[in-house]
Amino acid sequence: MNRRHVLGAFGLSALGVVSFGGLALSDPRGQTGELLRSRARLPKPHTVPLPVPPVARPVRTDPTTDFYEIVQREADLELLPGLRTRVFGYDGLFPGPTLISRSGRPTVVTHHNQLAVPVAVHLHGGHTPADSDGHPTDLILPTAGWSDQTHATHGGAVTAGQRDYTYPMRQRAATLWYHDHRMDSTAAQVYRGLAGFHLVTDDEEAALPLPRGDRDIPLMITDRAFDADGSFRYPTPDHALHTTGGVTDTYMEGVLGDVILVNGAPWPVLEVAAARYRLRLLNASNARRYQLRLAPARTPFIQIGSDGGLLDHPVEQTTILLAPGERADVVVDFAAFPPGTAVTMNNTLGAGSTAQIMLFRVTGRASDDSHVPARLSHVEPLRRSQAVRTRDWRFRRAPTGEHPSWLINDRPFDPARIDADVTLGDVEIWRFTSDLHHPVHAHLNPFQVLSRRGGAPGPYDLGWKDTVDVSPSETVEVLVRFTDYAGRYLLHCHNLEHEDMAMMAAFRTR
Repeated sequence: MNRRHVLGAFGLSALGVVSFGGLALSDPRGQTGELLRSRARLPKPHTVPLPVPPVARPVRTDPTTDFYEIVQREADLELLPGLRTRVFGYDGLFPGPTLISRSGRPTVVTHHNQLAVPVAVHLHGGHTPADSDGHPTDLILPTAGWSDQTHATHGGAVTAGQRDYTYPMRQRAATLWYHDHRMDSTAAQVYRGLAGFHLVTDDEEAALPLPRGDRDIPLMITDRAFDADGSFRYPTPDHALHTTGGVTDTYMEGVLGDVILVNGAPWPVLEVAAARYRLRLLNASNARRYQLRLAPARTPFIQIGSDGGLLDHPVEQTTILLAPGERADVVVDFAAFPPGTAVTMNNTLGAGSTAQIMLFRVTGRASDDSHVPARLSHVEPLRRSQAVRTRDWRFRRAPTGEHPSWLINDRPFDPARIDADVTLGDVEIWRFTSDLHHPVHAHLNPFQVLSRRGGAPGPYDLGWKDTVDVSPSETVEVLVRFTDYAGRYLLHCHNLEHEDMAMMAAFRTR
């Protein structure tokens, strides 16, 4: 342990408060993490066109269900111009193909593992039975060279080569995403490319006059660092990801890259008509938080949805704050600008290369019959009076053995332990208390933010959420009601380095 880690651990365990002097973060503007710099030659911003992930087609359908197959494999992609990057990709792509499901119509996705490492697939935001939730010990092993006797599988439900994930889609329209969730190695494997969109539609959303077709664009925002040959730089103790998970101690606070990728392209540019566009914003970074702002100044985002789908009414936002794992659906009206205008999306929590996200170039006038109605949906309000119990979940750093770890309620994650038993249908208050920035994610069902620091929810705590950004020395209360599926689920920090270093807890529904 270096001196900074010793001071940080002492400040947390002995005093019960944050020792910011012990952290000495390299990029302190609203972040918990360490900056990792690229060695590659980087392109000028706004010179690479924005790619849009392809939409997956079902391999077959029957009267009730759509079936998909995805192959997880390595591929060499040109992310930086003139260089090749070896990625772990769903169908060899980064981001992976976008799946689109209809609410009430089940989707079955068969994942084939052609990588040399185990994987687990979590549908983030999915209302999913436990055996398809992507628990980090429910692994798909490589077809050869791996066994429970020679490598840790932590006693989960293990298959070799492939696994079927069944998603009943008993949920409203929402922007979901799927990503790797392997025990101890989630951060490194997502960093290498294992992430993609899964969109859910329903009749309510389809009836709204929102932008659609090529004016409905998913934007996966990530940060990465690149080596001189174009490969991803990531500080894991075991580059092959075979035996040792996690990250080196220097980067235990989180890995912050210096290149912003949108849909896998560095600081891209998108040509848009002078019309309204729906942008599905996803922060798929390991640790970096973003505060997005459009320029020219005072260009608003009209927020229409959050993690769990449509809001009850649109909200005009000057900025959008996204912690890792959070989503926001927004509409931007480019008709306000004359052709040739460059509209930039910037990150006010960034500096230098991380202060820019992407550019929209308005090309010309176009017909547009879309608009944002004053009423979008009905969001059932949960109330404090409905709660049958309150649970406290404390997120903080403290030493465990020779190394510091990230703990929930002072305990590291143990896949054999259940930290809470929850009765299906009950409404509970879950109270999250944080030492630093922790984006807290709950599996199975979304929740509603009840309070921050004992006061009202914040401006970005709208609608149904499955990930909430908890700031240093802050307490956030949420109301949650788990339904339908009994089994084992997770609560964890979505700073993926924190997650890999034990900041998870298991709860059981029954």
